[in-house]
Amino acid sequence: MSVRAVAPDGTGIGFDVRGSGEPLVLLAGQANARHWWSTVREGLAGYRTVAVDTAGTGTSDDAADHDWSTRRFARDVVAVLDAAGIGRAHVYGTSMGGRVAQWVAADHPDRVGALVLGCTTAGGPGTVAPDPEVPRRLADPATHDGELRRLMAGPQIPDPLPVLGDDTMSPAARAGHRRASARHDAWDAVATITAPTLVLHGGDDELTPPDNGFRLARRIPGAELVVLPGARHAYFLERRATDEVLTFLARHPLPPG
Repeated sequence: MSVRAVAPDGTGIGFDVRGSGEPLVLLAGQANARHWWSTVREGLAGYRTVAVDTAGTGTSDDAADHDWSTRRFARDVVAVLDAAGIGRAHVYGTSMGGRVAQWVAADHPDRVGALVLGCTTAGGPGTVAPDPEVPRRLADPATHDGELRRLMAGPQIPDPLPVLGDDTMSPAARAGHRRASARHDAWDAVATITAPTLVLHGGDDELTPPDNGFRLARRIPGAELVVLPGARHAYFLERRATDEVLTFLARHPLPPG
């Protein structure tokens, strides 16, 4: 069942909670609601998963103050934790959700247990851009849909994919999400992260090339890196990586209390 938190500016943020155990926040990619995680959550049994609709998606409102930034989205995550009565949680973010998760860990270290960052980048000087043909094809309405499908997962994964965007978003929200991703720069901030961190990346990710994962893992103190050979941007559809995630989280349980 979906419930809502209220962000500091009054924006309603939708989320739901499933299962039992240590809380694990799930943050989806750009322009996607929590449906992004629909094929993954069952594999995370043993954790109380908290899946968030980023502002502008799903059951969340558009940003009331028109602040579309990954750092703002991180403040919304803290509002969700407060509404759910959760003091500290593990955080698993992928793509733009990974960018948001970086700010949660950097700005609110007391709220984060272990951190998992998938198919993402720290931004700024840490960014490795895709081949120029990729954004060109995504920007062309004639090739956008097919290119996005190709980038996310191989043809062996049946349609419909849950990661191709939330068609209920307003034009303002879509533009805001694009701006938030493009302007993300946590390169300095991630060097201050103290949470145990696992970085996951698909070896065949053309949207966010794997060098981004290598750079991110080197930048975060003590971070571990797992590259999944043959996997594209939505590696969790092809390789799931739940064993890697569960093993990592089990090694870093939340402190008591």
